[in-house]
Amino acid sequence: MEAIEQELRRFVIDNFLFGRDNGFKDTDSFLERGIIDSTGVLELVAFLEENYGISVGDEDLIPENLDSIANLVRFIRTKMDVS
Repeated sequence: MEAIEQELRRFVIDNFLFGRDNGFKDTDSFLERGIIDSTGVLELVAFLEENYGISVGDEDLIPENLDSIANLVRFIRTKMDVS
């Protein structure tokens, strides 16, 4: 799943940090660090659905799923039913 982690980090850097890695950790909160706002969450969800073939429902739109690289990796694994 390291590839997923790298893909997510690249997406966040390219789309929300203007291509500059500001040294955020995989466990850093996107919201607390000001990396992604509510509009950004919609972009992120579209990326997840398109690239990983998962469906992100309204009930999934919680920080525990979407607010860090680590949370996203865990969420994607669960949605893809990969152990």
